[in-house]
Amino acid sequence: MPARSKKQQMAAGAALAAKRGKRSKSSLKGPSRQMASSMSEKQLREFAKTKRKKLPRKKSSHSKRR
Repeated sequence: MPARSKKQQMAAGAALAAKRGKRSKSSLKGPSRQMASSMSEKQLREFAKTKRKKLPRKKSSHSKRR
């Protein structure tokens, strides 16, 4: 599953680095900390490798709930 925004992609990259030991887990904040604890390395890799060129900066706040 690809990331839906640049911020999500960046958070996944930070969480992946922490999971691999290249960054301390205590340096993570907010979504990246949650991602590191709740997602596998494979899932984080999928989010982090998403190309950012056409992604929005932030995920839109419009939800498609009915």
